[in-house]
Amino acid sequence: MSYALVTGAAKGIGKAIAAALAEKNYHLLLVDLDGAALENTATEIAGLYHVNVHTLNQDLSAKDAIDEVFRWSSHFHNRLPVVVNNAGYGLNGEFEKIPLASQFNIIDVNIRAQVGLSHAFIPVLRQFKKGYLLNVVSTTAYQTVPYLNIYASTKAFALSFTRGLRYELRNSNVSVSALSPGSTDTDFVNRAGMNARTRRIADRFNMTPESVARIALKGLFSGKAEIIPGFTNKLNAWLPKFFPKAFVEKIAGDIYEPAVQESVVTSKAPALQ
Repeated sequence: MSYALVTGAAKGIGKAIAAALAEKNYHLLLVDLDGAALENTATEIAGLYHVNVHTLNQDLSAKDAIDEVFRWSSHFHNRLPVVVNNAGYGLNGEFEKIPLASQFNIIDVNIRAQVGLSHAFIPVLRQFKKGYLLNVVSTTAYQTVPYLNIYASTKAFALSFTRGLRYELRNSNVSVSALSPGSTDTDFVNRAGMNARTRRIADRFNMTPESVARIALKGLFSGKAEIIPGFTNKLNAWLPKFFPKAFVEKIAGDIYEPAVQESVVTSKAPALQ
């Protein structure tokens, strides 16, 4: 009776990964800030796949979040070979106009929580013949993204951190992978406060969360270092290496520059990708 822990599991990619794990007969420990959506997801997955689903309504930006998740999940640690750090979000706008508290909140969820949960659960994963840690990153990790600056910077950190951690654990039984999805049909663009033009561009390249999840788990369980779903996303991660940084920054800036009349949402967000 193996369990998998997934953060940011109420919606989007996190929900799809949770469902894909349930389809593989994993019981689930699901964490998210959006308690109502989380319970709906748990009910849906349990009904479809007949697995046990336990939920924790937790703000991962809180100072005691890592301890709370670890303590809550402790009863299942001897049956927990899979941990997925999916929780994350961003805000679209000019750095100086987004309240600093909101930007620090992004850093707390996207970096502090991912690092903290990785550190807490590696000893748990070491107990098994094979343990798996998946850190969800983003294709924004491969380039500078003006107006999505803090989000992209946290994802660049996450990619570097995950690859470094993978190397450190290369001779252990713990396999570490980074998942870098691109544009996906989730609530991310709405929550980030992106303008209508940016949303239209995203819609052209959207993958479904379910297709991202399938590719993610195939890569995770085969031990891949980096998992980039979809040819276009692979291209977007690869091409910036061959162009001047200023050119790449201008393209990204043109895409993500917020419309003057549209304001940035600054409240705390559900943990989504």
